[in-house]
Amino acid sequence: MLASRVTQLGYLGIEVSDVPEWERFATDLLGLASNGADPDGTLYLRMDENHHRFALHHGERDDLAYAGWEAPDEASLRAIAARLESQGVAVRWASAAEARQRRVVGLVKLCDPSGVATELYCGPLVEAERPFRSPRALGGFEAGGLGLGHIVLSVDDYEASLRFYRDGLGLLLSDYLDLEMGPAESTRVAFFHCGPRHHSIAIAQFPAAKRLHHFMLQVREMDDVGNTYDLCQDRRVPIASTLGRHTMDHTLSFYMQTPSGFQVEYGHGGREIDDDVWQVQLHRSPSVWGHRPPEAAATAATTA
Repeated sequence: MLASRVTQLGYLGIEVSDVPEWERFATDLLGLASNGADPDGTLYLRMDENHHRFALHHGERDDLAYAGWEAPDEASLRAIAARLESQGVAVRWASAAEARQRRVVGLVKLCDPSGVATELYCGPLVEAERPFRSPRALGGFEAGGLGLGHIVLSVDDYEASLRFYRDGLGLLLSDYLDLEMGPAESTRVAFFHCGPRHHSIAIAQFPAAKRLHHFMLQVREMDDVGNTYDLCQDRRVPIASTLGRHTMDHTLSFYMQTPSGFQVEYGHGGREIDDDVWQVQLHRSPSVWGHRPPEAAATAATTA
């Protein structure tokens, strides 16, 4: 295990074509809270005591703009940056103004092997004097030291990405999944963790319209998953996958479509990892049950 490594997925920047629509989606449906905007129009969203976990930037890509990974302190940040440089990664220390915009003390900018903008930081702004309050009647999110949740990325080079996230950032492998892509084709998904959460990122090499397949939010109460599932149906928000339980992290969740076209997984009850006893496993199915396309679930109900 590397001595200096990132400890959580701290924030995401998302480029969206319709910021007001995204704000309504994030607050009214997901239960995140708006936390003001910069003069350039960047909108910040909270889910815990951190100033923000999401930054919405206006643009036409409707995809991930950058991912921010937290280091415990400045010494660790410098050590991780130096290790990445030694591996041939171009690293740039951000200016004081750039760090202020991200609401952090120290900030490093680089790109992963697929060109995904990646940021390393330390010292996030925490607003403990203003406790998080969801605009919905939610029991809250499992965030804090666990980070915001997880992301799943489509990458251009699986092996290069594996080395970057494992040997560069210092993430630890959790599990693998061999995912069927067709009658005679499969792709391997690698799941990584950097704290107790089963995974903070998963990568797979497959063709996709968006770099970001989905991000995941974990709520503290199971009923909040069900209530949000109902709310999606009431408001005609497209459901990409029905309720189900995953094989890898045991999360009970469903997937909804965002205004940008990628998905959000909304779940509860993900298991946590103890590195002293954890053993990496290979899975052949992503779910114990459920997580069906809505059309398949409707067909099954009709023929039952």
